[in-house]
Amino acid sequence: MNLENSMKLPVLAAAQCAVHDGDLARNVERHLCFMQAAHRHDVQFLVFPELSLTGYLPSQSGAFAQDLDTPLIAPLRSYAREARMTTVIGLPLRSAAHDKPLIAAFVLHPEGALSVYTKVHLHAGEEPHFAPGNGGDLLNLCDTRLALSVCADFSQPSHAAAAARAGADVYVSSVLISERGYPADSAILQGYSQSHEMAVLMANHGGPTGGWTSAGRSAFWDQNGELVASTAGAGNQLLVVTGSHGKWTGFATAVAIPE
Repeated sequence: MNLENSMKLPVLAAAQCAVHDGDLARNVERHLCFMQAAHRHDVQFLVFPELSLTGYLPSQSGAFAQDLDTPLIAPLRSYAREARMTTVIGLPLRSAAHDKPLIAAFVLHPEGALSVYTKVHLHAGEEPHFAPGNGGDLLNLCDTRLALSVCADFSQPSHAAAAARAGADVYVSSVLISERGYPADSAILQGYSQSHEMAVLMANHGGPTGGWTSAGRSAFWDQNGELVASTAGAGNQLLVVTGSHGKWTGFATAVAIPE
């Protein structure tokens, strides 16, 4: 699709959520808070960071891995239907075809369906605990095509290039990026938006997880490589973008989380 000719672009959002490592029930409640906040801004597509429901705990992945039909996410699936909002959440996925879990992005569709994207490229520290996945299909939202990626996927230029060849209008990345890694990693993502003329939405963690201190600063670059909006540092924040005629606008807002 030529975004320049699109009258109305979808409302997209990144949920920069600060999670509680290993507390899945509490993280489900946090996800619901973000989904409710996103719905108040008429968001149609919401993406959470990598492994958002468990925290980034590779060595404990076997204990926290879930089946695709896990009842854990039933409240989130229900709200996605109620709000008519495609929602992408992060979990380790148990798979009979692999001897180790997959790093997965569960896609909760507004009509009630469930699909999954599995991380293709693993960091060296992940390889003992996870199996590489097979990616997933493009998502179509209001005639805008979105390609998913999870963290190290974007470190391989071939991944973004394949998404562009498949016709993606927006490259969506669920990540865990530290302050130290942020300059280089954000430059890679911005570079994809320029070289492929493909907008990029990045959802980072909002707080520390798995011994890593996240930089936050979730961001959206348009198809010309221009930074449209980003969050200010870490913390529980929602980044919302939309527009028309190929011109995106955006803003960040704090999300209140009951303790």
